[in-house]
Amino acid sequence: MVEEQEQSSSSSTIGEELLHRIIDEIDSISSLSHTIRVFSVKWQVIRKKLEELSTFLVAAEIPFSHNPCNHPVPLMEAFSAISCSLMECRDLAMRCISVSYSGKLLMQSDLDRVISKLDCYEKKLCAIFRNSGIVTSDLALIVSKPVLGSGRDDMRFYVKDLLTRIKIGDTQMKKQALISLNEVILDDERYVKIVVEVGDFVLNLVNCLDSNEIGIQEESSFAISVISGFENYRGILIVSGVIGSLIRVLENGSLKGKEYAIRTLEKLTENGDNAWALSAHGGVTTLLNLCSKDEIDVELIGISCWVLRNLVGVDEIKRFMIENGAISTCIKLIKGRDEMAQIGATEFLQSIASCDEIVRQLVIKEGGIRALVRIIDPRSNDSFKLRETTLRAIENLCFSSIEHVHMLISYGFMDQLLFFLRKGDVSIQELAFKSACRLCGTSEDARKSMGDVGFMAELVKFLVAKSYEIREMAAEALSLMVLQPKNRKKFADDHNIGLVLQLIDPNEESSGNLKFLLSILLSLSSCNYARKKITHSGYYKNIEKLADAGVSDAKKIVRKLSTNRFKNMLNGIWHS
Repeated sequence: MVEEQEQSSSSSTIGEELLHRIIDEIDSISSLSHTIRVFSVKWQVIRKKLEELSTFLVAAEIPFSHNPCNHPVPLMEAFSAISCSLMECRDLAMRCISVSYSGKLLMQSDLDRVISKLDCYEKKLCAIFRNSGIVTSDLALIVSKPVLGSGRDDMRFYVKDLLTRIKIGDTQMKKQALISLNEVILDDERYVKIVVEVGDFVLNLVNCLDSNEIGIQEESSFAISVISGFENYRGILIVSGVIGSLIRVLENGSLKGKEYAIRTLEKLTENGDNAWALSAHGGVTTLLNLCSKDEIDVELIGISCWVLRNLVGVDEIKRFMIENGAISTCIKLIKGRDEMAQIGATEFLQSIASCDEIVRQLVIKEGGIRALVRIIDPRSNDSFKLRETTLRAIENLCFSSIEHVHMLISYGFMDQLLFFLRKGDVSIQELAFKSACRLCGTSEDARKSMGDVGFMAELVKFLVAKSYEIREMAAEALSLMVLQPKNRKKFADDHNIGLVLQLIDPNEESSGNLKFLLSILLSLSSCNYARKKITHSGYYKNIEKLADAGVSDAKKIVRKLSTNRFKNMLNGIWHS
C-alpha cells in the first residue's frame, strides 16, 4: 500500500513537472517563431494555436499542483503527446530559421500537420477539463483585470483567459467569467473588438445561450446584445448561428434573457437580409405570441413590436403577420395602458400599413384610427413620446386620403390639434403645429374646416417664430388656407394684413418664406378691404421693389392693385 502511494506521488510529481516544462516550452517556441522569415502565415497560425493551448494549460496549473492524484490518465497521456509535438515544432522552427529544409511543399505539409495536432490537443484538453471538473472556481488562478488604459496585449491576454474559463470551467466559473466579460465590454469598447477577434469566443457565447443555467444564459445574452450594437460585428453573430439560439431564449428563457435577446434581434433585423433567418427559426410566430398573450410580461411587448416592424419589408413575412392577426393585436395594444407597448404597436402598425391601401383599410375596419385619435386626447396623461409617435402614425395613415381626413375630422382630431396649438407646452405645441401644416395640404374640405374652428389665428403667431423653418411652414400653410374665399374674409383684418406686409423683405427675394407671404397677399388682393389696406400701407413700396426686380407674385400683386385703382378712378369720373 505504501509502495503504491509512493508510485502515485512520484507519478504526480513527474506530471506536474511535465506540465511546467510544456508551458515554458510553448513560451519559448512562441518567442522563437517571431524570428522566422519564411512561411510567415503558417507560423502565425502556429503561434496562435500555441497561445490558446498555453491558456488551457495555465488554467489547469493551479488545480494540478493542488491535487495531482485526482487527474485522469487521459490528461497525462495528452501532456506526453503535446510534449512530443512541441519537440517536432521546435525542430521545424530551427530548420525554417536556418532555411535547411529539403523543399517548400514538404515543409508546408509538415507545418500543416503540426497545426492540425495543436488544434486537436486544444479540443481534447477542453473535453477532458469539462468532463472531469478539473478546473473549478475555488482552485482557478485568477487573472487580474487590466487597469484602465492598459495595452492591447494585456487586454487580449485577459480576454483569452475569460474564454478558457467559459470553455472548460464549471458552472460557477463560466458565470463569473461572463460577468467579468460584461464588465469590461461596458467599460471599454476596445474589448468588444478583441472578443470578436479572439478564437471562437463569439461561438462560445452563442453556445452559452442554450445553457440550462439561467445565470449563464442571461450573462451571455447581455454580452451578445452589446456586441450586436456594433454594426460591423453583426455578421459574425449571424455566421455563428445566433438567431436560432436567441429564438430559443425567447421561448424558454428568463425575463431578463428574453429582453436581451429581443434587443439583439432588433439590431440584427435592421438588415433586411436577416429577416428570413429569423422567420426560418419560427421567430415571427414567437414574437407575435409575445405580443398577443395577456399573461406575458409587458416589458417585452414594445421591443417585440420593433423587431416585427423591421420585418415588414419582406412581403411574404408581412402577409404571414397579417394573416396571423398582427393588425388586431396591434390595435388591442394601442388601446391598452402600457406606454412602451402602445409606442411599439403604433410604430409597427404604421410600418405595416405604409404605402399599402389594402392594409390601411384593414386598420380602419379594425378601429385603428379611432384608437390612435383617442391617444392624443388632451384629457389623457400620455407622454410626449407616445403623442409624437401617434401623430406621426395618423399623418402617415390618413393624410394621403381625403376620405380618411374626413374620418379624422368626424373623430374630433382637429379640435385636439387646435387645443395643443393653443395650450400645449412647447414640445407638444410644435408637434401639433407641424401636423396642422401638413393637414392644410390634404384637401379643400380640411382647410375649410380648419378655418372654421380657428386655426389661422394660431398659425399667424408662428410667422414670427425664431426658427426660419417654422416661419416658412406657417407662411405656406396660411397661403393654402386663404385660397378659400371664406377663409380670406376671416384672415383679412388689420393685424394679420399688417403683419404679413411688415414681414415682406426685398432683400430675401429668393427665399421660400417670401414666396408664401406674397402668395398670401396675392389671394388677399381679391378682397376689397385687404386691397385698401395693402395699397395704403407704408410697406407697399417693398412689394413694388420686388416687382421691379422681376419677382412674379409681386408683379401680379402690383398689377392687380393698379388695375383696381384705375377702375375706381373711372368709376369716380363716370359718376361725377
